[in-house]
Amino acid sequence: MKVTFLGTGTSTGVPQLGCKCEVCSSTDSRDKRLRTSALIEVNGKNIIIDCGPDFYVQMLRNNQFAKLDAALITHIHYDHVGGVDDLRPFCSKEGFPFYCTADVSSDLHKHIPYCFEAHPYPGVPHFDLRIIKPYEKFKLYDTDITPLQVMHAKLPILGFKIGEHLAYITDAKTIPLKTIDEIRGIDTLILNALRIEPHHSHLDLEEALDIVEEIKPKRTFFIHLSHDMGLHKEVSRILPENVFLAYDGLQIEI
Repeated sequence: MKVTFLGTGTSTGVPQLGCKCEVCSSTDSRDKRLRTSALIEVNGKNIIIDCGPDFYVQMLRNNQFAKLDAALITHIHYDHVGGVDDLRPFCSKEGFPFYCTADVSSDLHKHIPYCFEAHPYPGVPHFDLRIIKPYEKFKLYDTDITPLQVMHAKLPILGFKIGEHLAYITDAKTIPLKTIDEIRGIDTLILNALRIEPHHSHLDLEEALDIVEEIKPKRTFFIHLSHDMGLHKEVSRILPENVFLAYDGLQIEI
């Protein structure tokens, strides 16, 4: 299994428009962060986790010729679904497989109704929405996928356990014990860590490190980072062993 971090930034991206802080002014490519998304390559198939407003650019930067086979969606916020219209080149007559909760499906029908009309105009993206629920495991291309519930402030959203060795969690503020038990001791944990200072709906760095200590993965990569996290090179120096800041374009093997 291979993971490509298509984007590792928060909803504003990094640099943040109009900001001249040292992170937003950095020339280090690792400090340039598009909205959070990942590409999972497993068993010859390509699965994306979330499809935000930077999806088009992300695919051009990474592998514009890749064939995408399915999407796993964590929640309906724009920075995670704002690019779904750009999936149209990957849509077949049967529809692009799109795994999400019932509430996300309902919201998509409201936000992009032209995709779900009885008689859509030619060329419109066609999605095969497949409803999933927390902890109800399903198979996707011979790989076990377990949706994991986490809380984005008061909003329940999904993380994913993919196979037996990868867990992907973004936008969490609190993580239920059932989810922690499901991924305790996992090989690779991908987890959000917004910034140094506390935030009402996202894990801050200290809280994220506490989660890592509880789960005890072999290695962890932090995502959904804001400019308030600090410079990649400086924050990396203070992280524990086997805990890393992910960055756009990073690829890891699992």
